[in-house]
Amino acid sequence: MSIPSISGSISRSAPHSLRRAVQAVFVAATLSAGVAAFAQTDKVNTVIGEQVKTEEAAKASQKRVEALDSETSKMLGDYRQMMAEAQSLKSYNAELSVQVQSQQEQVNGMAKQISEIETTSREVLPMMQKMLDTLDQFVMLDLPFLLDERKTRIAQLKEMMGRADVSTSEKYRRIVEAYQIEMEFGRTIEAYQGQVGDKTVDFLRAGRVSLMYQTLDGKETGYWDADAKSWKIDSSYQDAMRAGLKVAKKQSAPDFVGVAIHAPKEIG
Repeated sequence: MSIPSISGSISRSAPHSLRRAVQAVFVAATLSAGVAAFAQTDKVNTVIGEQVKTEEAAKASQKRVEALDSETSKMLGDYRQMMAEAQSLKSYNAELSVQVQSQQEQVNGMAKQISEIETTSREVLPMMQKMLDTLDQFVMLDLPFLLDERKTRIAQLKEMMGRADVSTSEKYRRIVEAYQIEMEFGRTIEAYQGQVGDKTVDFLRAGRVSLMYQTLDGKETGYWDADAKSWKIDSSYQDAMRAGLKVAKKQSAPDFVGVAIHAPKEIG
């Protein structure tokens, strides 16, 4: 704001006192205008300051809003991910439940089988022992062919029955195998060497119906007498014995051979 010059407004011819009064008035006006201008400027500065504070507060609020929005978006994303994982776990648990039920059924089935096996073992072991005793008795009452071999087999089976490292199924298999061997003897013809007393002889076994022998020089021929439970010399079978040995040793074609047969007795 410009203040007019006092010298330009008052005539030089005016009295000195008047000029001083006018100058005083102008000085007062000038001071008043300056004070008014200063007050106006302070008010403007206050308004500007308030505006700045408002803008800063608005910026801070916007930052908080943005931060809350970002956090909200993140929480929403986490929530959706957790819901997806929960659904996946629910499906997985449903599948596991089916598998667990199936496995439980298998466990129950296996437990039942084990129980049955234990029951079967309790029943089978005495049965196998009885089979073994019967086989032993049968060999003792049978024709005395390959006696050492057959007794050794039975002794090994008896020793096996007391072993814990041999399974029940293996014990049963071995006993059945021994029975099969004994059954095979009943439908085969066989020649082998052995002892009758102090003499080395050729034996001829025809199934289980006849057991004959002949010395290596062919001078003595005999057979097992089932009634007397001893060897009986009978030279009438000398030629039949020689022919039978050739058939058994596959030195001649199969043919009818006369052998000593135990005649059954009538029980009356």
